[in-house]
Amino acid sequence: MAREIRDALRNLYSVIKDSDAHIRFAMLTGVSKFSKVSLFSGLNNLNDITVDMRYSAICGYTDADVDSVFAAELPGLDREEIRRWYNGYNWTGDPVYNPFDLLLLFQKREFRPFWFETGTPTFLVDLLTARHTFTPDLERLVALESLLSSFDVDHIPTEALMFQAGYLTIDSVRRLPGLMQMTLRYPNQEVRSSLNGALLQVLTHDPVRYGIHVPRLYDLLLANDFPAMQALFTAFFASIPHDWYRNNPIARYEGYYASVFYSHFAALGLDIRLEDTANHGRIDMAVLFNGHVYLFEFKVVELVPEGKALEQLERRGYADKYRDRGEPIHLVGVEFSKEARSVVGFETRSMCP
Repeated sequence: MAREIRDALRNLYSVIKDSDAHIRFAMLTGVSKFSKVSLFSGLNNLNDITVDMRYSAICGYTDADVDSVFAAELPGLDREEIRRWYNGYNWTGDPVYNPFDLLLLFQKREFRPFWFETGTPTFLVDLLTARHTFTPDLERLVALESLLSSFDVDHIPTEALMFQAGYLTIDSVRRLPGLMQMTLRYPNQEVRSSLNGALLQVLTHDPVRYGIHVPRLYDLLLANDFPAMQALFTAFFASIPHDWYRNNPIARYEGYYASVFYSHFAALGLDIRLEDTANHGRIDMAVLFNGHVYLFEFKVVELVPEGKALEQLERRGYADKYRDRGEPIHLVGVEFSKEARSVVGFETRSMCP
């Protein structure tokens, strides 16, 4: 079907090429971009402005737009929350807000994933699951510009699909001779929390259970109830159907379990630092919440806990990096069993400022 659509579009664009003597300006836009060779054939005089700094704000509202054009709508809303939730799309220029989100926010006066709710990205979520994507990596994907602009019906790179569809945006650019290397990230809080929530629902095939587990995690963090937190994640892994593990190599590695942990916290919209660099290594996951710092280390064992996760957090002094914040620090060593497919170790140590 995709090939048929591509061929039909090729016929349409060939008419544009044949009529170029009568066209002064034409702008082509859409969600996904086929390669010029496969789609446009003779239409070879296109100027791709997707990541052209001069046009970076052509399809969104800037901060200046929000503060001037929509000034009358701002009273009663947290300006920083507006920025955190809906700003952040970047195409090598000024970051912009999603217009659809802002207009509905000003009308309804509450923060919700308005754009994400317009259509559940079932295809994307299924693709990420089928490819066993390590979800924390979505915070820091690196790709060449040529990869992001590719779209072939027989092979769709994950990075290209997520970038073109608006689930990832450009964080930074490194220019090499003849090449442009880009680091990608989630554009804002809406996409980060909503996409991870959708991934969790796919893992259990039970949206009701997801709706119970994630709010429960929030309450347990407020109370710093670590035994109940261990019980929560144990119950979550137990709810994943056995068929999901069958012939699924990712379940044998640390990355799968860490992905589930990460997606829980990301779905809550918390401040998460992944593989945060310290003097003696990288912290698997740091979470800053409610005036507390939580440092997580993940290990995979055969069957019984070995205590190495917490031991590594202590031995390498990972807490030292956060002591100057003057906040309580909680070290959490989590061990997963490949045989039991669940949490078997959950050791904690709390340090006062």
